[in-house]
Order: sequence, then structure tokens, then C-alpha cells
Amino acid sequence: MPASGNPLRILIVSDAWAPQVNGVVRTYEYLSEELRAIGHEVHVIGPADFPVSMPMPGYSEIRLALFPQMRLAKMIKNFAPDHLHVATEGPLGWAARNYALRKKIHFTTSYHTHFPDYIAKRVKKYVPFLAQKAKKLAFWRIRRFHNSGSAMFVATESLERDLKRMKFKAPMYRLTRGVNVDVFKPGEKNLFRDLPPPVAIYVGRVAIEKSIHKFLEMDWEGSKIVVGDGPSMGYFQKHFPDAHFVGKKEGKELADHYRSSNVFVFPSKTDTFGIVIIEALACGIPVAGYDVTGPQDILTEPYLGAIHDDLSTAAHNALTVGTPEQRHTFAKENYSWREVAHQFVRAIRETA
Repeated sequence: MPASGNPLRILIVSDAWAPQVNGVVRTYEYLSEELRAIGHEVHVIGPADFPVSMPMPGYSEIRLALFPQMRLAKMIKNFAPDHLHVATEGPLGWAARNYALRKKIHFTTSYHTHFPDYIAKRVKKYVPFLAQKAKKLAFWRIRRFHNSGSAMFVATESLERDLKRMKFKAPMYRLTRGVNVDVFKPGEKNLFRDLPPPVAIYVGRVAIEKSIHKFLEMDWEGSKIVVGDGPSMGYFQKHFPDAHFVGKKEGKELADHYRSSNVFVFPSKTDTFGIVIIEALACGIPVAGYDVTGPQDILTEPYLGAIHDDLSTAAHNALTVGTPEQRHTFAKENYSWREVAHQFVRAIRETA
């Protein structure tokens, strides 16, 4: 490891990478950009770098690299990183972890997703009596993955507390998230003018693990907008014909959808942060969610929105608080990708 302050060669290995579009990909895209901006060399290895892959069951847009060990080992050796970061617990992540342990290379990991909960929900759908066993096995395997690293990044205090309770032993460092306030900011409400107000919006993957049905089922006198795509799209379109499904949106177009709405609803109980929450806040709209990891860590001021055991109550309460300027200022002052990059570098220097 270079002396403190020297530029680093950082290699990130991730099963989630372009052309995929999700929170993990966006995190490392922004993080890599900021790391380069402050003088470090960054390279990301993803599934597209391998000739043989298959779609992940239930996540067809995510490709899983098959038999990556030899090719990945050569790529790591050729890049000769000062630091290796293993971002995900898929085939690439396990191959990178195993290589690092064999070669006695320090590496860090990140806990991005409650995959044991995702697995349990999907197993429950087809083989209900095996759901809890599947979840228990998944947690055992993921603990083994992360506990072998020199440090594990977590996004929030509540997540760290939960993981320690679940016997994750690796040293934990905070790695929050950021938002581009030049794109995500208050502005004209130029969409949904013909829809009955108030307009509630959901942004994210359309899948059972996101609990989107809670958003679609909640009592609401206005309109509901769903931004995103996923394996459950057809089911929800069929069963909730009054909702408006507009597909994936990015950049300014996504920002227009946020700021043209009256409240952002975050129904997930399995996410570990929720970048969409701070994007919504940066666009000036309040956020409603459950009192779980993510909303409880971000919605720390009354003017930001509301959390409640009943999602409809949270959404209605959120409509009455704060101003767009307060929420945008909060996001700008607390969620900077540049600060995320500095958090990352400080941690890897400390754990070298």
C-alpha cells in the first residue's frame, strides 16, 4: 500500500455492473468517477468481461459470470492493485474473495443488499415451507463471505447494528451514498397535470422483494405512478390497472418525474439504503416509508417526510411537512459523492 496521501490503484470486482441499471451499479459508477477526480486510478471488473455467463434467476437483466476463476485471477494479477474491493457476493465476488485469501491479499467488501430476504421471498412463493431454511443458509454463506475481508462497508448506522446482531464480525466502516444536485433539484412540475392529485410516485425495481404491492394497495385518493421495470411488471399491471406504469427513467427525465409528484413512497423493507430516497429529497418532494433501515436513517428531520407502520398514513403525513428548499438543501449538505469517495479511501488506508 502506498504511503498516506499517495494515489492508489483500486480494483473493484462486482457481479453488478454496466449495462445493468440498479443501485449497486450506480453506486460504483459515481464512486469510481469521484475517486478518479481526486487522483486515484480505478478499474471495475464485471460480468461483461467474461465470455460465458447466464441470467440470474429472477433477475434476467443481471448476468452471472460462469467459471471466472482463472480469467479473473489473471486480470487481478495484471492490474496489480494497491487495494482490492469485492463489491458483491455473486460468482465474481466469491472468485475474487477466494483468490485474495489464497494470495494473502487484503480486501474489503460491501453489504449492499439483504439477499437472504430476497431468497426467502422467492422460495416462499414456490416452496413456502423451505423459505426460512433458505434464508438461514443464505445468511450463513454471506456472513462467511464478508467476515473473511479486512473490512466491510455499510451504508447506515441501523444496518451496522443489525449486522452485528446477526454475528457479522468484520470491522465495519460507513460508506454512505450521494446525489447529483445539479440534476436532481426542485423545478417545474411539468408532468401529470391531467392526473387527479395528489400524485404518489414509486421509483425502483418492479419485483416482489421491493414490496411494491404495499404501495399499490395503500389507500390513496389521488394517482399512483410506478417508474421502473422488473419481473413482476406484468402481474402488477394486470392487478392494479388504475396505477400508471411508465417504465425506466434516468437523469433529467427521472428528475422530472420526481419533482412533478407530490410524495415519494418507499415501500421496501429489505433495502439497505435507497438512493432513490435522497434523489426524491433533492428534487424537493417529501418521502414516506416504513420505520426500517434506509428511511429511518435518512428521514431524520420532520420536514423530510414521514415513517409509519401504515404506508398510507405515512404518505398522507408526508404531504403536510416541510418545503422543497429545505429538502433539497438537506440532500445537498448531507449526501455528496465526493465525501463518499473520501470515506472509501480513508477506510482502505486504515485497514491496509
